[in-house]
Amino acid sequence: MSTTEKITVRENKVLKLNTVLIREVNENEFNDIGKVAYMMESYIKSKGNSILGPMINYTTAEADDSGQVKIILKLMVQMKNAIHNVEAPYDISNQIRVTNCLFARFSEKEENLQFAYSKLQLYAFENDIKLKGDSYTVFVENKDGKVIADVFMEIDKGGLTVEGL
Repeated sequence: MSTTEKITVRENKVLKLNTVLIREVNENEFNDIGKVAYMMESYIKSKGNSILGPMINYTTAEADDSGQVKIILKLMVQMKNAIHNVEAPYDISNQIRVTNCLFARFSEKEENLQFAYSKLQLYAFENDIKLKGDSYTVFVENKDGKVIADVFMEIDKGGLTVEGL
């Protein structure tokens, strides 16, 4: 049996990202996420800039006009310096700050990462915490077939759910 926890959960964490290049991934690109990430890195280098830290995935779901649920996926990286006059399909943000998050540190094989999301959702359910529905996944390390990823899920501004009233 393993002595290190595969998923550790914490409350009230803050995600703070500075000088962030953002690229929304189209649904037809979901299977080529590695290529999209490589193109982002190349774009940053072509502007004489460099990446600070790991890649961050942002995911959420929203309904379109016909009521169909659409997955929104954005890749984000922090850069050493800001890029001026960013071209499509990229966007830039000076700072992204997400407060009051549920947090999970995941340490296992990447194919098991969905359990970190499930554990956060279960934790929220058991503790009557209402989640906003989005998540930020920071890929901290990937070596020897094992991934360390930090998952942040924003708590709904309403705070606790009110049940049984």
